[in-house]
Amino acid sequence: MRSGISIWLASNAYRLGGTLGYPLLRPLLARRARRGKEDKARIDERFGRTSRERPAGPLVWIHAASVGETLAVASLIQNIRNFGINILLTTGTVTSARLVEERFSDTVIHQYVPLDVVPAVTRFLDHWRPDLAINVETEVWPVTIAELSRRKIAQIIVNGRISDRSFARWLKRRDLARTLFSRFSLVMAQTDLDSERFADLGAMHVSVAGNLKVDRTAPPADDDALRTLAAAIGERAVWAAISTFDGEEKYAADVHAALKARHADLLTIIVPRHPDRADVLAGLFAAKGLSVKRRSLGELPDEQTDIYLGDTIGEMGLYLRLTEIAFVGRSMTARGGQNPLEPAMLGAAILTGQHVDNFRDTYRQLRQKGAVRTVDGPEALLQSVDLLLSDDKSRAQMIEAGYAGVRDMRGALVRTMKGLERYLAPLILEARFCARPREVTEKQGRTVKSERLPEQNLRKALR
Repeated sequence: MRSGISIWLASNAYRLGGTLGYPLLRPLLARRARRGKEDKARIDERFGRTSRERPAGPLVWIHAASVGETLAVASLIQNIRNFGINILLTTGTVTSARLVEERFSDTVIHQYVPLDVVPAVTRFLDHWRPDLAINVETEVWPVTIAELSRRKIAQIIVNGRISDRSFARWLKRRDLARTLFSRFSLVMAQTDLDSERFADLGAMHVSVAGNLKVDRTAPPADDDALRTLAAAIGERAVWAAISTFDGEEKYAADVHAALKARHADLLTIIVPRHPDRADVLAGLFAAKGLSVKRRSLGELPDEQTDIYLGDTIGEMGLYLRLTEIAFVGRSMTARGGQNPLEPAMLGAAILTGQHVDNFRDTYRQLRQKGAVRTVDGPEALLQSVDLLLSDDKSRAQMIEAGYAGVRDMRGALVRTMKGLERYLAPLILEARFCARPREVTEKQGRTVKSERLPEQNLRKALR
């Protein structure tokens, strides 16, 4: 009884807090827009307002928080679209919106995800009327979940994962977690551990489908940019530190300085996880006496360049095609790790620190193949980079092991589509029916035009 009361109080306090704070949200978002964290021209979308029309026929709402989640479901989106089903894709960041515009504008309708407050969520759902809601990985918004449940719209998690930190937080609110996660019709987790955690938190129907990020194609690169940079680099030895966090760039610069004596033509590519730190990083490298060129300024490395700073978004495919050695950051000075699949797909021997909890299973499988070397500090990083620059055979073996690891991990897309089959089947029928042109038919000796069933009657019949 007490737990039920506490859940009711927590849920209603959350809803009430959102309602009371609603008038303050627009100034808050306006301030975020001034810092580049929101799209000023599209702030209304965060309140559930839009100028876009809802298309006729079935519509699936897919929410992907940011760039990584969006790329993970690119193939899933295309598979669903192939059935004639409309896709409404929401994301929460400016960078992800830009990515959708560049790569998916002909495939989906994009909106910023509404704030998890009653007026915004209600307005959003009233307009779009989704037939199915798919959440990528795990973004749990109590108001949205409750409102979808009230409207009897099935909610599914795909590519689901729960980090150690998130799981620990949910365990402190286990009763609330059970109330929320039990409302998902299906959870398709990345790993056995993720599956166990979802079940522990109250999800009723959980399966393991694997990681959709493995089934996506390698990140692309602009051909002209790649040719230009490759020509500028020439035959120089190259290694890269990618997705780096504060402190890891200093380690990479120190490695470069220490190895210049042994590898006189060495070029180090550094791609920070947050490019807005580029000015600070350029100053840091210059203070160490290193020559820096920046991608964001259109600069090309020359023979004297020590560090090429990849301070752009969405060009990881370009940077990784310029090297065969990649240290993956957020693993030494920060915790959690970053996804190693992209360097594995694009032929790089992978180095990482010890703190990779968010991608534990992916690293485990790649490590079993021999594709990853774990370094416990800057000195070990220096030694590993030196070895891989010097030993072509070891480097080639790690690269081949990465390819093999990716091949063995594929299959999540097929398993995910299989899991979605029962939820998509009625929408596929509806899409086909609504797509039929009106035909001239014979009825009781008279020529008449056949009419479509009203959309709401058709949905009712299918269900």
